[in-house]
Amino acid sequence: MLLVLLASGLLMIGLMGRLVYLMIFCSDHYSQMAQALHQRERTIKAARGRILDRNGTVIATNRTVCTISVIHNQITDKERVVSVLSEALGLEEDEVQKKVEKYSAREIVATNVDKELGDAIRNYHLDGVKVDEDYKRYYPYNSLASKVLGFTGGDNQGIIGLEVVYEEWLKGTNGLILTQADAAGVEIENAFEDRVEPVAGADLTISLDVNIQTYAQQAASKVMEEKGAKRVSLIVMDPENGEIFAMVNVPEFDLNNPFVLNVEPEEGAGGTKQDLLNQMWRNPSINDTYEPGSTFKIITAAAGLEAGVVSLEDKFSCPGFRVVEDRRIRCHKVAGHGAETFLQGAMNSCNPVFIDVGQRLGVDQYYHYFTQFGLLGKTGIDLPGEASTIMHKKENMGLVELATVSFGQSFQITPLQLITTAASIVNGGNRVTPHFGIRAVTRDGTSVRKFSYPVREGVVSKETSEKMRYILEHVVAEGSGKKAALEGFRIGGKTATSEKLPRSLKKYISSFIGFAPADDPKVIALVTIDEPVGVYYGGTIAAPVIADLFENILPYLGISPETVTVHTMTNHSAD
Repeated sequence: MLLVLLASGLLMIGLMGRLVYLMIFCSDHYSQMAQALHQRERTIKAARGRILDRNGTVIATNRTVCTISVIHNQITDKERVVSVLSEALGLEEDEVQKKVEKYSAREIVATNVDKELGDAIRNYHLDGVKVDEDYKRYYPYNSLASKVLGFTGGDNQGIIGLEVVYEEWLKGTNGLILTQADAAGVEIENAFEDRVEPVAGADLTISLDVNIQTYAQQAASKVMEEKGAKRVSLIVMDPENGEIFAMVNVPEFDLNNPFVLNVEPEEGAGGTKQDLLNQMWRNPSINDTYEPGSTFKIITAAAGLEAGVVSLEDKFSCPGFRVVEDRRIRCHKVAGHGAETFLQGAMNSCNPVFIDVGQRLGVDQYYHYFTQFGLLGKTGIDLPGEASTIMHKKENMGLVELATVSFGQSFQITPLQLITTAASIVNGGNRVTPHFGIRAVTRDGTSVRKFSYPVREGVVSKETSEKMRYILEHVVAEGSGKKAALEGFRIGGKTATSEKLPRSLKKYISSFIGFAPADDPKVIALVTIDEPVGVYYGGTIAAPVIADLFENILPYLGISPETVTVHTMTNHSAD
């Protein structure tokens, strides 16, 4: 008997101890569990920040849509809920039935539902059916700058382009609705409701100009259609600070329907639909590399002048080829240019002249300028997936490789890297960082952040920069870039025609890089035409694209035509 009483006492002490432990030490935990049982939580989506061009034009905004969801314990007429939702949303009844019968705090039936339809469903007053307003990204200009802006997914988060790079500023902070429920999980009518308001994302102002982007897209689309090209890219940039006015990559895609392919897959082409979508979204201006051809002679010329191994009046001879070790490397003019100065060689885009300059520099010195100009790294643009330059390793670069690199072959570079390097050479010698982001501002006008980008001075001397502007103005006024000339404007530039690999396919990329005014550049542009059909020379088909573009945008930028003559220099020599 004593043992029974002792056991009972110990049991009572244990139970009391457990009760004290639960009531005192675990009270917060069980209080939270009880509260969770009697609370229903719904998210209020924050409006994503808008994207505006440099003039304040909205190019990415939001449209109100609805999220339709069901709460099992609150549904009083399951058959009617299934019938109404399946018919209104165009869903199979079985699919809706599964969601209605699922025991969960909240089951989402459909997202991104047009507001009008959401309002109509709300007006049915169906118990257990919730219609919450949400936001869907909307692009007023559809395909304009599609590969730059990028788009958002179903959760309204950025997927590609500026939308993903500036996610931190654009996304905002979601709010909450907390409602009381009884033990069965049914919301208590007229019960107190807690509400945490959402905070909208900041508006992002970028350097892109809708008008210039439109002009550029029209010019690129026109030459693509006329020449039956595979694609055309066109970059327009301020060479003084790296702000990008336009970046076109046609064919563009519809930002409001980013999962719809913009071209029919080629017959026999492999890959899944996702592979084709990834290719469609790809930005060739920064993601892809190519052999630049003669536009790269800008870099060789600048290095030669900066190193003092060549002057404008140096004499050269072009018999139509140059023999380097065991290789006979020809000029585009098979008969040769004969005797010419360095200035004339640049105007003629003469390969032997630039081979000679490369040989004078030598591998060590050439690599030094590659590094100094920033060519071996990335530009640092505020877009994802930038590719690096593909260059011979220094130890593997012999005289033949040096010769081919000097006129833009046997290595690869992105169009953006080329235009950025050219900008630093003609702007007085400052290596700028190409970019779009200017500032992020909250909806109430409070500045969140003004973006800044590094500038490296002294890439080339001001004297070398002046000589390069002089050379490139003559290329357009009297040389291979004549078709980029505009009456009353000083235009500088360089043509290129590069053969794609493998050479046996005989496919080409035609390009032209141009800037204006030549004596004080305010805008620089590069067009690349991939696989044009028929005539493919850069001076013939690419230079006119820049002329057409500049004719439209120079007056728009406040650069007026004037009576001008080709820029002259007091001293043409490098001494």
